[in-house]
Amino acid sequence: MKRAVSISIGSSKRNKAVEVELLGEKVCIERIGTDGDMEAAALKYKELDGKVDAFGVGGADLGAMVDGNFYPFHSVKPMVRYVKETPLVDGGGLKNTLENKAPAFLDEKIGDYIKERGRKVFVTLGVDRWGLSKSFVEAGYEVVFGDLMFALGIPIPVKSLGGLRTLARLMIPVVTRFPFEWIYPTGEKQDVRTPKYEKYYQWATVIAGDCHYIKKHMPDTMQGKVIVTNTTTPEDVELFKKCGVKYLVTTTPVLDGRSFGTNMMEAALVAISGKNRPLTWNEYSELLDKLHFKPQLQQLN
Repeated sequence: MKRAVSISIGSSKRNKAVEVELLGEKVCIERIGTDGDMEAAALKYKELDGKVDAFGVGGADLGAMVDGNFYPFHSVKPMVRYVKETPLVDGGGLKNTLENKAPAFLDEKIGDYIKERGRKVFVTLGVDRWGLSKSFVEAGYEVVFGDLMFALGIPIPVKSLGGLRTLARLMIPVVTRFPFEWIYPTGEKQDVRTPKYEKYYQWATVIAGDCHYIKKHMPDTMQGKVIVTNTTTPEDVELFKKCGVKYLVTTTPVLDGRSFGTNMMEAALVAISGKNRPLTWNEYSELLDKLHFKPQLQQLN
């Protein structure tokens, strides 16, 4: 049996392991959280290096891919310094292949509902999900990108892909040198919700992006909203339901009651490929087509 492991600096409360069969190959996918401790994560990578088929980097990114340019997160590099043998991925491949299908999926499944309420999307951090951001723009959505809000706490919206591209050129060379916990909730911080930027949540029909970012400032009232995300636990789903979210779309499959992160699913694909290396975007797309992977829709209210 193949084994893919996501080692995450997120909360250990979200740990999960399941066995699935992909293209006739059995694979165990497992998520191990270290509660914000990067050194503990580094030691876990060291322990398992060469003993598993693929690693996913959870709760962090190796870098950001924006408009074809890759910007490494320097503070994350030490966490993976012991990885010498096992292929290592952070979900960037699926963010730029699988997630691109989300707007078309929304049109197919709930297009009339979206049209009635307006094609408006609030993307919490567009730079983190360039493929998803670009696909919403190309699908004709009005957009608000919350990059300045969620990464830097500056309450200024970015309202175009061009603006996001300019912001990325200016901001990323600086932000990628910050300690990662400054720009992304890790460990117990993932369980803290501080409602903020409510007017953008309420303006949008669709709120899209990383689940932790969406929850971080989500208001208590989200009646009728559509959330597009991944890495949802049953507790996340219950929170969205309680706040009034109507539809939840997860861009990765729901397995045994939860959807895993793009890094975890990407590691699973690398494991079953047998190539012992990260795959190209075309290779990910080919596997996704064979697996018939596509977003999944849940009606919560």
